[in-house]
Amino acid sequence: MDVAATADAEEVTSALSRCLPGGEAPLHEPTFEGNEWAYVKECLDTGWVSTAGGYVDRFEDELADYTGAKQAVAVNSGTSALHVALRVVGVGRGDEVLVPALTFVATANAIAYRGATPHFVDSEARTLGLDPGKLGAYLNDTAEMREGTCVNVETGRPIRAVVPMHAYGHPVDLDPLEEVCETYNLALVEDAAESLGSLYKGEHAGTAGRCAAISFNGNKTITTGGGGALLTGDEALAGEARHLTQVAKQDHPWAYHHDRTGYNYRMPNLNAALGCAQLEQLPSLLKRKRALAERYQDAFAGVGGVTFFTEPEFARSNYWLNVLLLEAEDKSQRDAVLERTREAGFETRPTWRLLSALPMYEDCPRMDLSVAKSLERRLINLPSTPHLADPEWQPNASAS
Repeated sequence: MDVAATADAEEVTSALSRCLPGGEAPLHEPTFEGNEWAYVKECLDTGWVSTAGGYVDRFEDELADYTGAKQAVAVNSGTSALHVALRVVGVGRGDEVLVPALTFVATANAIAYRGATPHFVDSEARTLGLDPGKLGAYLNDTAEMREGTCVNVETGRPIRAVVPMHAYGHPVDLDPLEEVCETYNLALVEDAAESLGSLYKGEHAGTAGRCAAISFNGNKTITTGGGGALLTGDEALAGEARHLTQVAKQDHPWAYHHDRTGYNYRMPNLNAALGCAQLEQLPSLLKRKRALAERYQDAFAGVGGVTFFTEPEFARSNYWLNVLLLEAEDKSQRDAVLERTREAGFETRPTWRLLSALPMYEDCPRMDLSVAKSLERRLINLPSTPHLADPEWQPNASAS
């Protein structure tokens, strides 16, 4: 049996230093180089700072145009977008939703907000995301169709939806996943929080399922400060989502009439103004992030015991956060690399703790998670701010 090579923390740190000769580097800072000041100032000057204002509609239109989605609904966080997406596709109390164990906690939290139960599934090494083939085989053994509804035979609960998350911007293999969804009548809701600018077979991530959620948190490829959006090709779903995110208030010039329990999730105009300016810069940001990823790939090619993760063959990734994989499944080795690189000023991080191990989700159903467990022990995120690819970059230059 082959023995995995040991990753040397000093070699990894030296490779980072060659890529980032300026020294210390953050994990992912926002980049403001365009019309951010002008657009936000216009909101302040005119007083249109809250959820009414022209920038919200403009941001939605431009986001839909960029992604190819028919509709975009701007909200105050990616988690809000996913919460509403699950509601409009019919996920409710007592249901189960299939979700990767290797994802940020907000993916499962949104399911819990609906009174549903996360059902954890495994990832695949080539995408870092949900494994469609393994999921299909698992459902064949553990689920059955009852009057058009997929049912977990062990718990007796309906399985309503599957939520793939495009980890670090790398798209999941969606075609075989859509086949699984068709076989088991599952709603496909993409967690595209990290994948703005990523393509699956030429189509933007977040446009394959019934709807999707995108995040514009401060550490994402573009930011609105805090914010998110729901994408969908279904105009009826978009209308329902837009209504719910505006506290389900019926349109009237002065009367307050709310026809169901809604949410105060609408994106403020200030945030949307920032988003419009950021969208203008997105092509440049993606180009620089790809250049940085290529630099990392070259630098780590000769370093033993590690592999720089690259996009799957069917995708073009935004490389939101760059990923280094250690060959050995040894958390102590991973932690040694993290400690040394951080001592040198490089803000490296491990991946998320598997959600199936968190106290609020430890009793949830799950399949074999062997690949996800392996990735958890081996994955390290590298500094990924776009300006790190600029020849003139120096530490803290963006703050000067």
